[in-house]
Amino acid sequence: MIHIQEKNIHRVFVISLILKGLNSFLEIIGGILFLFTGSITMILSFLIKGELIEDPTDFVASHIQQVIPYFSTHGQLYASLYLLSHGIIKIILVVSLLRNKLWAYPATIVVLFLFIAYQLYRLTYAYSLTFVLLTLFDIFIIILTWHEYRLVRKHLPVQ
Repeated sequence: MIHIQEKNIHRVFVISLILKGLNSFLEIIGGILFLFTGSITMILSFLIKGELIEDPTDFVASHIQQVIPYFSTHGQLYASLYLLSHGIIKIILVVSLLRNKLWAYPATIVVLFLFIAYQLYRLTYAYSLTFVLLTLFDIFIIILTWHEYRLVRKHLPVQ
């Protein structure tokens, strides 16, 4: 019975890692896109210009026009570096955990604690449901990682 329960916990752990890896991949893509946001801003402005001349109340074009000023150069660079660093670090940890690298278990716990601390700090001045959900998911992964780490260490051959 305990063996089956451990297998199920391990499956949940692996699925969670895959989801975290997909999230990290999306962060990397987002980080790369933010590097080119200046170009994207110019392209979007060009694309919506004609639409707004034709129909100034166009729902999509008017909403895009409202968002464009928020893409400042400093904000773009910060968002890009934030997403790229997050994504790359987490991809390295996820791949290492999936390969059962012993160092990756405590490293993942520490890194996720640091990310959680930053996310909680950000939540103190700007509420974001996405940050709340990511923080809860990170806590869940920490718990699973700690559980898996204890199992892996228990089954290591004595040296």
